[in-house]
Amino acid sequence: MRLLLDTHLLIWALNEPQRLNATTRAILEDEAHEVLFSVASIWELAIKHGQRPTVFKLEPGILRRGMLDNGYDELPIISQHALAVSTLPPLHKDPFDRLLIAQALVEGITLVTADPVVARYPGSVRLV
Repeated sequence: MRLLLDTHLLIWALNEPQRLNATTRAILEDEAHEVLFSVASIWELAIKHGQRPTVFKLEPGILRRGMLDNGYDELPIISQHALAVSTLPPLHKDPFDRLLIAQALVEGITLVTADPVVARYPGSVRLV
């Protein structure tokens, strides 16, 4: 199964693994799963780190390198993803989360999130 991690889970998986519950750790460690991260998450972290480096201390480039080093695959943003955002119901205002949802829908992959609002979207979204 192909899994796209939301931004919070990326941070937790690499920088704060103790925040992941046992089920989530098992999902991420299962070699049958292809784990992906979105360029949108790196973009979001780059913006937040640039605006508030004392709050968002994790350097986005280090996070990206860690994801690649741990076998996660990078999912680029294509125009189909951007266009799919307009088809989503207005459940959530965060543009980065909406793009992740659109990417999962377009690519036919499961978005894994810890956000119960994001989990209400149509398609394959797994709340952990």
